[in-house]
Amino acid sequence: MPTNDTIRPLLDWLLAKHTDTPRTRAKQWIASGRVSVNGVVIRKPHQPISDPGDALTLLDRQATTLNCGPNGLPIHEKLVLLYLDTSLAIVNKAAGLLSVPAPTGEHSALDILAAKLQTLPPAYRRLEASVVHRIDYYTSGLFCMALNPVARASLIEQVRTHTMRREYIAFVDGRPRQHQGTWQNWLKLNADETEQTIVTATEPDAMEAITHYEVITEFPLAGITKLRLRLETGRRHQIRIQAARAGLPLIGDTKYHPHYRGRFPRQALHAELLNLVHPEQKRNMTFTAPLPEDMRRLEDTLKSGRC
Repeated sequence: MPTNDTIRPLLDWLLAKHTDTPRTRAKQWIASGRVSVNGVVIRKPHQPISDPGDALTLLDRQATTLNCGPNGLPIHEKLVLLYLDTSLAIVNKAAGLLSVPAPTGEHSALDILAAKLQTLPPAYRRLEASVVHRIDYYTSGLFCMALNPVARASLIEQVRTHTMRREYIAFVDGRPRQHQGTWQNWLKLNADETEQTIVTATEPDAMEAITHYEVITEFPLAGITKLRLRLETGRRHQIRIQAARAGLPLIGDTKYHPHYRGRFPRQALHAELLNLVHPEQKRNMTFTAPLPEDMRRLEDTLKSGRC
C-alpha cells in the first residue's frame, strides 16, 4: 500500500528524473501528452501517483511506437492494446465484443481504438484506424488494424497472398482420424451474411476455404480434442463451418453445433498467434495471446476428467 511519502504529483517525479529541466518546460511536456506512465499518457501535472520508476516515459515529439508495456495496455474491459505505431495496431479482443461497427450500435474494437487515439500525443491523434481482417463476436484473441492507407494496402495484400500467419486454438467435439491435416472446402454465405454453407466449387459466389489443423491434446473421457488451426484463407466463420463439416464441431458453437448441450457459453475458439511483416519498416513481427480465462478453465476441467 503506497504511503503519503511515496505519493507525489506527476510533475515532481518528472523533475526528479530530468533534473536539468525547468519546471515550466516539464509542465509543457505533460500538457502536450509527451509523458506516460505504464504506457498511459497523463496530462495533469499535479495528478498524484506513487513512484513510477522506469514506467515514467518521456515520449519523442514525433513518437511512432507507443509503450504498451509487457502485458499490453487495457483500453476497454474487453480490449487490450498490444502494439501501436503510426502504421498499425495489434489488439487482443475478449469474447463478446465486435471487431468492427455494426448496425446494432454496440461498441467495437475499431471504435474503441479510434477513441483511444484521441487521448494520445499529437503524432497519434491524426491517425485513422481501418479494418484489415476481423474475428467473430464470440471468438477471442488477436487481430490487427491499419492506421494509414499505405499500411492498410500492405496488410490486406499479406492477407490476400496468405503471408500473414494466423493461428487459432480450438476445443472440438470428437477426434480427427489423423494427427494433422488440411480442410479444403467451398463456402457460400446466406443472403443476410450470417451463416456459411458448404457448396461445390461451381456454385455462384462460392469462395474457397483452406484451414490446416494439428492435434495438441486429446481428452478421451470427454471425447474432446484441443486443436491448433492455421488459416490459409480467411472466410467468415471459416474454422467453425469447416470443423463442423469434418465431424469436429466447436464446443459451445450453437450455430454450427446446434446439438451441443454442454455449459461452455461460446464457441471455444481463440486467435492465439499473429505473424506479419511491418507494412513500412518491413520487419517480421510476431504476437501471441494466451488462452483467456474461460478457455483455461475449460481445459482444466477436461484434464481433471470432470467433464
